[in-house]
Amino acid sequence: MNAIQILEKLKSKFPDAILDAKVEGVIEPYAKIKPELIKEVCQFMRDDEELNFDYLMCLSGMDYGKGVLGVVYNLNSIKHKHKFTLKVEVASDAPNVPSIESIWKTANWHEREAYDMFGIIFIDHPDLRRMLLPDDWEGHPLRKDYQVQEFYHGMKVPY
Repeated sequence: MNAIQILEKLKSKFPDAILDAKVEGVIEPYAKIKPELIKEVCQFMRDDEELNFDYLMCLSGMDYGKGVLGVVYNLNSIKHKHKFTLKVEVASDAPNVPSIESIWKTANWHEREAYDMFGIIFIDHPDLRRMLLPDDWEGHPLRKDYQVQEFYHGMKVPY
């Protein structure tokens, strides 16, 4: 399937889930999904035989600025050799996104990294805790509004 066919299949199954899409004239075709429906869309994309997105290549946190955080899901079907990207956006003061760890186990550490670096909370994640920074670190370093703390446990932070 090509990106246009993938998008049409998503639109027919989830007519209210797609907020925006770009499939022509871009290197990575994508659909922006309502955050509360991302898990259902991902489950369908994995389980539908025509789509068969059996591989989550990457899950990335994003800070788009102006109080908007996002998650980008890069999907691949090894069997059908097609790719597609899903995106969600949430307010930085309520950064809640359903976890897809139960669909693709590879999402486990990706979601933990996005939580640690951006503060995105993945609802129903089985072990959502920091993985790169200490548990008592203040803030989320990849947010655009992040302020580096001057000291950590009495040690000068070198920045």
